[in-house]
Amino acid sequence: MISLGRKFLAELIGTFLLVFFGAGAVVITLMIVHGSATPNPFAIGISMGDWLGINVVFGLAIAIGIYAFGKVSGGHFNPAITIALWAVRKFPSRDVLPYIVAQLVGATIASLLFALCIGQTAVALKLGATVPFYNVGYFNAIIVEAVGTFLLMTAVMAVLDNKAKPAVGALMIGLSVTASLTLISNITGGSINPARTFGPYLADTLLGGANLWYYFPIYIIGPIAGAVIAAFVYNYVSGGSNQIEESS
Repeated sequence: MISLGRKFLAELIGTFLLVFFGAGAVVITLMIVHGSATPNPFAIGISMGDWLGINVVFGLAIAIGIYAFGKVSGGHFNPAITIALWAVRKFPSRDVLPYIVAQLVGATIASLLFALCIGQTAVALKLGATVPFYNVGYFNAIIVEAVGTFLLMTAVMAVLDNKAKPAVGALMIGLSVTASLTLISNITGGSINPARTFGPYLADTLLGGANLWYYFPIYIIGPIAGAVIAAFVYNYVSGGSNQIEESS
């Protein structure tokens, strides 16, 4: 039996990898495009090709994390996935809070370490934090994040339902992340994961960067709603739930 401590560490490391490499790729791209100067937060100069490159990094990081640690913790690395799996009784209640804490801690450590590596320029570029783009309303951003997360959660449910081989399952989920983020990144910044947004936000706050917390509810409500809806819809359409048995 795998201890909760090992699961906690697996979730922390997996989320760390996702944020360090994914959000870090955003910062590096901005540094290349703008010559390390702080860009306009709305017209940031990233093309669709740039977004695809960034989001391939996100997808590969999540795929590697799942392949490496999925056998330990299930490879959630995302509070929305943890909550959605719990909602359809595929994940035990007792582990929900520890998983979410591990994910948030991993994301925060990743952002702080990235700032340590790159310096104040990374903080000036908001450590790759997600914010809605110009003329994107608050409610619209929530909907976009929900739909983006719906795709990711559908892939997660299909991988679990079909009992995919670890490498195949990790690749499918990684590809769903890349596909989703490539579409929505230039609308909401592309999160589909509350921890991915939390890490850069908290690190920015601690290091004297931008205060972006006004936007944080977007990246809680949207991803969680999208993931939970996707889990229930998948179960209904597929005709099964494969519920876990919770121990007391």
